Amino acid sequence: MSNPIQLYDTTLRDGTQRRGISLSVEDKLQITKLLDEFGFDYIEGGWPASNPKDTAFFKSAGRYVKHAKITAFGSTRRRGVFVDSDVNLRAILDAECPAATLFGKSSVFQATKILGLSLEENLAMVEESVQFLRNHGLEVIFDAEHFFDGCQEDLSYALDVLKAAENGGADWIVLCDTNGGSLPDQVREFVGQARNVVTVPLGIHAHNDGGLAVANSLAAVQAGVSMVQGTINGYGERCGNANLCTIWPNLVYKMKLSAGNEVMLRELTRLSRTVAEIANLIPDDSAPFVGDNAFTHKAGVHVGAVRKYPEAYEHIRPEQVGQTRRILVSELAGRSNLLYHFQNLDASSETVKELVQTVKRMEARGYQYEDAPSSMKLLVERSLGHVPVYFDVDRFHASVTHDQRTIAEATVRIVVGDDHFVEVGEGDGPVHALDAALRRALTQIYPVIEGLRLKDYKVRVLDGRDGTRALVRVWIRSEFRDETVQTVGVSRNILEASWLALLDSVNYVLWISHAVPAINEHQLRPSK
Repeated sequence: MSNPIQLYDTTLRDGTQRRGISLSVEDKLQITKLLDEFGFDYIEGGWPASNPKDTAFFKSAGRYVKHAKITAFGSTRRRGVFVDSDVNLRAILDAECPAATLFGKSSVFQATKILGLSLEENLAMVEESVQFLRNHGLEVIFDAEHFFDGCQEDLSYALDVLKAAENGGADWIVLCDTNGGSLPDQVREFVGQARNVVTVPLGIHAHNDGGLAVANSLAAVQAGVSMVQGTINGYGERCGNANLCTIWPNLVYKMKLSAGNEVMLRELTRLSRTVAEIANLIPDDSAPFVGDNAFTHKAGVHVGAVRKYPEAYEHIRPEQVGQTRRILVSELAGRSNLLYHFQNLDASSETVKELVQTVKRMEARGYQYEDAPSSMKLLVERSLGHVPVYFDVDRFHASVTHDQRTIAEATVRIVVGDDHFVEVGEGDGPVHALDAALRRALTQIYPVIEGLRLKDYKVRVLDGRDGTRALVRVWIRSEFRDETVQTVGVSRNILEASWLALLDSVNYVLWISHAVPAINEHQLRPSK
């Protein structure tokens, strides 16, 4: 077997250049520990001494790793400054890391027009800076910035920069697609050119401005590089960096190469979502391998095939990356979608046919059951007569008044058997007040309702052309014991839509807990 591909993570440095990300020292240390657990080989921590957070990070990071090498990042020496006097290089030494990554220009345009250097001076800066850190015992990774653009401008000079880094003693030379505009065939070609002139092992650092960072990274591996730099979830400046959550499983499962702690690939989704949580960013549902939609099937034809052979529409097993298969029930669904979730249904029965049509009619009215499985289960089980009528709603009323402060009040009247229960609730808004009133009425009869806790509430306007009378969809997520309850309601009246979603959440809890009335031993009516 060939040597393992080295995984180099720069989430803590390049990743934090994404708009909206700001990591505390504790955040960075938490991510460091996680990356080390997953077998990443290098963890780039940031610029030493550039800010108090990075300085504090380097003082503590070594205690959080067992395998990975904490790596300090910086540039080659400044123009006209001796290496031993350069503040940046001195800060890297003070960080006391086992490895350092230096970047230098490998493009004529960047060296002359941006930095104002002569070509000879740029080469000297690269060689001397690498040599300085090597002489102090550090492993040195040289990032050849703008390498692929530089090759198209002046191939000979771009390769001279690599040779300067090798002459300085670089342990690795990383070829950077800094502007993210290269194509995979260009990457293969210029990696080949680099391999012809240096013997140092090569790496790839790709940006995603052309949407090809992953493809370019894998193309570079095919062309002979043995280190891949990137970030978790592809975080980074502009359009982001190469996404290691996509690259790593492709290396192992598709290219049959060794990389990272491969056993931990089965928890890749946890890695992705934990880093997103720490960064306070919403996970990308459509992300390959780790997104919520990666193994989600909606079309009836697809589901029918997946029920027989999952590989019909899945390129790997979801368990290989810590995922689970999701089958949605929607207006695109056929019988297969329902049968996948409700195996007690008779595939040939009229009930299944009627249910499919019911789902399509409900979704035409604005309902969406993809993220409301509790409402979907109630719909199916009611059609089978499995859900009794726990209570009837005689009426409800909600009002909002303002007297010194805004007050929302609601009255709910429910009927169980021959008994009527009327309760008043007060809340921060009309929905909160309705929820409070309903709970007060029901907990007298069904104490189990006390365990239901509302966790999230969302409203979606379905057609803004109707203005304030537009159809709205209300989605509610609640928790009951160890189960998540997700329900939906639709109406042109936002209170009614909210009320319908609330009723579904209550009825679902009563059903799964096999609730019976706590007073007068009422006989529950079967559902129609």
